Amino acid sequence: MTSTSETNTESASSPAIPPNQEEKPQIEPLRLPTVEEIRGQDIWNNCAVRSAVSGIMGGGLGLFMGLFLGALDNPLMQEEMTGKQQFIYNAKQMGRRSINSAKTFAVMGLIFSAAECIVEKTRAKHDTTNTVVAGCVTGGAISAKGGPKAACVGCAGFAAFSVLIEKFLDRHD
Repeated sequence: MTSTSETNTESASSPAIPPNQEEKPQIEPLRLPTVEEIRGQDIWNNCAVRSAVSGIMGGGLGLFMGLFLGALDNPLMQEEMTGKQQFIYNAKQMGRRSINSAKTFAVMGLIFSAAECIVEKTRAKHDTTNTVVAGCVTGGAISAKGGPKAACVGCAGFAAFSVLIEKFLDRHD
């Protein structure tokens, strides 16, 4: 009888939970994207938009790198130049270097992004192979002026560099 009375007092002190509803995990409601989010994603998935943005960002990065590297150049005739002449020389060097770097990085970003986007859409996969192909196309295109051998070396070098960066950033699973 004591066991029955203990059971009755326990059930009186705690609410009765049916056995099939014990400790169910809370499920968060699914949030559907808004119309603006869907439109934004559709715009970003366009290869032309993605390539243009990458080209612009690459140009900006090249501009800053050119300014930085141009500031490190020392004139050969530094002893013979006045302070004003050295300043003007350095300013011109920084300007030239930043414009050239901006062009190079813009072209590099544009080609790489376009190639990766096109390969990704064609293959319908998002993996490292896309990066390898895009790196090869970019390296080959940038070094094509040097001839076929230079294009092959550029292709292999940029593809290897792209894979290393990809693994370092660990974008793909």
